[in-house]
Amino acid sequence: MWLSSSKTHGWSAATVGLALSGLWACGSAPPASLTDARPAEAELVPAIVDSPDSEDRRGTPRLVVLGDSLTAGLGLDPDEAFPARLQERLDSNGYELRVVDAGVSGDTTAGATRRLEWALDGDVRLLIVALGGNDGLRGLPVEQMKGNLKAIITTAEERGVQVLLAGMEAPPNYGPAYADDFRNVFVDLAREHEVPLVPFLLEGVAGEADLNQSDGIHPNAQGAERVAAHLWVTVEPMVRQVVEETGP
Repeated sequence: MWLSSSKTHGWSAATVGLALSGLWACGSAPPASLTDARPAEAELVPAIVDSPDSEDRRGTPRLVVLGDSLTAGLGLDPDEAFPARLQERLDSNGYELRVVDAGVSGDTTAGATRRLEWALDGDVRLLIVALGGNDGLRGLPVEQMKGNLKAIITTAEERGVQVLLAGMEAPPNYGPAYADDFRNVFVDLAREHEVPLVPFLLEGVAGEADLNQSDGIHPNAQGAERVAAHLWVTVEPMVRQVVEETGP
């Protein structure tokens, strides 16, 4: 069933523009990507997120977060990124799922499709797709992004993996038409595939100086915690359903 953990149109155009102006516009144009760093080969291998006191979790069902530097936690310690915060919530609620942080800094939806096989390796039960930021920053064609995201969702569905789609907003520099088309990609795919949608991954964080690092783009530790809390509203019911349907 298609659903949303927040109001799909809860952010007015003016509010989004204001937040993204703080998010992207430190000068006249947005950066080329969410990081200037090129991912090394080692970064293409998804990282297992375990709490410090956890035992060996080989064979434990997995929750994968497929994303870019926002997921990878650029500028943060590994245990401060939002996937690690999700692992903490899973552990504290007794859910036997192992979070895999499949975030690669600078990645686009096209790059993510090329490493999807790696990301879905093992007993993956749930996939959070948190992509699109770099596509928007580069002004890449909206239909191209939609096709890539559709391919990711379809591949996961064919493997029986539950999908949560996390949306992103395009920077205002490319105009309102591009921003509207960009936003609608996530809404349309969620409806088409009947998957849960979190309309804006950075809701409540974008544009908030005290929740972001000095670049104004990447959440700090407090901001990453806010992202995890925002996602958890939708993630927990999905986890509960996965556990009930498939067992531990």
